[in-house]
Amino acid sequence: MKKDITIPEVENVFLAAVPEWSDDFMEKVWYVYLVNDSDFLLDGVMVVSKAFGTIDGEMKKTSLLRHAFVEVPAVSVVKIEMVEKSVLALNNEFMVTFFIGNTLYDKKIIFKANSINEDAMEEVPILFVDGVMVK
Repeated sequence: MKKDITIPEVENVFLAAVPEWSDDFMEKVWYVYLVNDSDFLLDGVMVVSKAFGTIDGEMKKTSLLRHAFVEVPAVSVVKIEMVEKSVLALNNEFMVTFFIGNTLYDKKIIFKANSINEDAMEEVPILFVDGVMVK
């Protein structure tokens, strides 16, 4: 029965963490973007994020954050959320679910602990700024 279930592969849809200046915090902060570098409209997009891991030998986790977008056009980006500085030391997990046509797609994307940093930056497609990408 399981062999009859097809799980479609998510391609050209990924996340990027980009540092941006914040007047509220008077420093650069990291924002996570959903990048749709495909030729398809993403419909009914849900993003659920959380962070978890160990800091100083103590297990830490954040609450779940949920974001919904009616649609994300082809070849576009959507700002999801700011990642607080203290959370960068944890694994930041994002569950991205969306429809293309009548097909449901689901992808778990994880920024590993301490992977969001200036040394790991490369140019993000569509945004044309430097950031950390996870595909």
